[in-house]
Amino acid sequence: MAAHIRRRLRKGATTTAVAAAAVAALAASQAPAAPLTEGAAGGDQQAAGGESVGPEDDAATGNSPYYTDLPPLVTPDRPGSSSNLPAATGSAEAGIPASVLAAYKQAERTVAGTDPACRLPWQLLAAIGKVESGQARGGKVDANGTTPSPILGPALNGQGFALIKDTDGGAYDGDAVHDRAVGPMQFIPSTWATWGQDANGDGRKDPNNIYDAALAAGRYLCAGGRDLAVAADLDRAVLSYNQSTEYLRTVRSWFAYYQRGTHEVPDGSGVLPTSPSTPTPSPTPGGTTSPTPSPSPSKPGGTKPSPGPSKPGGGTTSPTPKPTPPPKPTPADTLGSLENAGTGPLTATAGGTFDERVSVRARNALGAPMAQLPVTFTVTGSTGTLFDGGRKTVTVLSKADGTATAPALKAGQKSGDFTVTATAGTTRPRTLTYAASVTARQADAIVRTDSKALVAAPGEKFADAVTLKATYKGAAAAGVAVTATLVADADKPAENDKGPHFKDADGKPLRTLALTTDAEGLLRLPDLFADENPGTYQLVLTTEGGATVVIELTVEAAEETAPPEA
Repeated sequence: MAAHIRRRLRKGATTTAVAAAAVAALAASQAPAAPLTEGAAGGDQQAAGGESVGPEDDAATGNSPYYTDLPPLVTPDRPGSSSNLPAATGSAEAGIPASVLAAYKQAERTVAGTDPACRLPWQLLAAIGKVESGQARGGKVDANGTTPSPILGPALNGQGFALIKDTDGGAYDGDAVHDRAVGPMQFIPSTWATWGQDANGDGRKDPNNIYDAALAAGRYLCAGGRDLAVAADLDRAVLSYNQSTEYLRTVRSWFAYYQRGTHEVPDGSGVLPTSPSTPTPSPTPGGTTSPTPSPSPSKPGGTKPSPGPSKPGGGTTSPTPKPTPPPKPTPADTLGSLENAGTGPLTATAGGTFDERVSVRARNALGAPMAQLPVTFTVTGSTGTLFDGGRKTVTVLSKADGTATAPALKAGQKSGDFTVTATAGTTRPRTLTYAASVTARQADAIVRTDSKALVAAPGEKFADAVTLKATYKGAAAAGVAVTATLVADADKPAENDKGPHFKDADGKPLRTLALTTDAEGLLRLPDLFADENPGTYQLVLTTEGGATVVIELTVEAAEETAPPEA
């Protein structure tokens, strides 16, 4: 039995190594891919009967170009080992940026809760994200998971690519003539309109946000009742994303690679693909062959693009079209200014909500409003103020009129000044800074809750406790600072050096205390003590906001009674 197991292990290892070498040779030669075989994709089986599995619906990406870099032959760990490896383990290629990895795993959990029969693995999302955008350009995303600038594919204008006329008015891709694939998972706008998700809870479905895009990709792959643990369904799902056998092979290769082991790396430090490429033409439903797309204009780092894949059959290579140089930004596409869009004074009391919301308007170099421009708002200061949702930084896309409005600000518990900065643009960023302040909670009235006379004998404690209530505009004033001072004369409220007093932890006299009202606006004073000096004294209490109450305290000896006459 043991010998049989060893033979199976050797056979599996050999098959995996041969498959990896074959895939590497394919990448080098750009020859048409051979059918997947059992064990060639990390243990996943070929579709039943060895048939070529075609797409079930239109491609999510519009079959736009994608990255075809294959995994390194040295995998991060042996097959079957844990996929949660420490950061120091494995090659750099096995590292996935933190926010990107979190988005994939969150999508897996979400889909598992709503469509458990799909059995979506996060490693499949990671494979597609690697192939489509190099994990969002190596994880270049902000704190919310949004790319600082949109990731756009080429215009799908029929010139070497599919012809897909504009479906979104340029809202997502900035192109009002033709559609482009958008974001880390490269959805075309028409597909995003159907499958877009709001996974990060900011109220927007943003294809440039990795959390939104990953969940949308997961739901798209699960469409039609697919079970992604079944090889045939997984193949159909991947082909529905991009109709290319080479694309399927590349995604499968990364899928198997990530199943063997991954680790988290900081955002922005992921390994970028070395060169973009394009899919091998696949037969269309009508039996004809779609044209071979031209390579992307340039690869990351500015080096020349690699040639397109070889023409299937015959061994000849189709002419490689010259790459189209990237268009120069027009004045209409260039950010010209960022201006205040009517934001008023930013002031709120501690713990409250600001009535005003920070709003800016973006204009292009011609002075016209710019839509769909990412604007990042950042709170800076020590008051504890945050945007609604508990974030210090948020990114908002400008509307058709060029305005971008930040979420409501929630004041912290500490009073003081802070700033809100709005930033837009990458080549020549524009910024606007707004001054804001948090004021302490206030009360406009404070009164005793009873009217008992407060009397004590020399050296004794006042028997009755003192309780007060602070209000602001008739409502209980919670968390209001109150200063209590014992004085000889309320008209000259200087701290007295004799008479009634509070005590500190060591029992020493205190005649001034800083106190705070509770959640109901109530304030219960500590015990008061009399010294040996009889007389009438005042306790003055003043709130933040200027409300004052004066309480009279009397220290007097008990009257001596004459003994009865005999």
